[in-house]
Amino acid sequence: MLSYRHSFHAGNHADVLKHIVQLLILRSLKEKEKGFLYLDTHSGVGRYSLLSFESEKTGEYLEGVARLWERNDLPEEIALYIDELKKINRGGKLKYYAGSPLLAVQQLREQDRAILTELHPNDFPLLRQEFAKAKNVQTKRENGFHQLKSALPPKERRGFVLIDPPYELKEDYELVVQAIEEGYKRFATGVYAIWYPVVLRQHTKRIVRGLQETGIRKILQIELAVRPDSDQRGMTASGMIVINPPWQLEQQMKNILPYLTEVLVPEGTGSWTVEWITPE
Repeated sequence: MLSYRHSFHAGNHADVLKHIVQLLILRSLKEKEKGFLYLDTHSGVGRYSLLSFESEKTGEYLEGVARLWERNDLPEEIALYIDELKKINRGGKLKYYAGSPLLAVQQLREQDRAILTELHPNDFPLLRQEFAKAKNVQTKRENGFHQLKSALPPKERRGFVLIDPPYELKEDYELVVQAIEEGYKRFATGVYAIWYPVVLRQHTKRIVRGLQETGIRKILQIELAVRPDSDQRGMTASGMIVINPPWQLEQQMKNILPYLTEVLVPEGTGSWTVEWITPE
């Protein structure tokens, strides 16, 4: 099954959370001069038009990034994210959204590199074209989960792996845990971030339980909900589970999630959590 297209959802509340966390991790890695590998297992196309048919059809970005775009009271950590998006939106109008690979590549220094994988037959050519001229970026049409075997450990001995499958298949909830186990065996000091949707809470609990059973330590869960859990159709929340998070990430998210919840969910139905699945 390869029916999922992120172009329908680019810039929604889940992307806002995912990409703020992603950029904070990358900024932390750049505090040291030594290079690192960025590995993106489910890259999508890299750049999305918010004027496209898909984006206009759902309008999800209007309740996500658009609510932050023109605010002048952004906390520093959120301003970092909006500033990166402004680099691809000339004239100050929000027309394009940067997916995780583009946001990452914008952060890379000469000594850093990226591996971007995408399996979708329509999305991969767009991904490859987006980064065709980038010297330190490799694009692959492969199963991203397999990269945690083949690409790790990186020669740099420093790295960040982003795992955000579409969860079209129920097996994805187990596959993310298996991928973490494979990667961690090869590269225990790397930073790993799993994005997940909350459609049915029992699926999210399967990931958390699976990670606890691995025995891996230092696993932080960050979640933003736009409404309470429900058994009805639709995503009520999303989160990032980060293994080996930068030391300041927990406090950074505790500082900005109240703001994000208030601005992205003005109806007052939102909530957030930052808690350790397993501490150090």
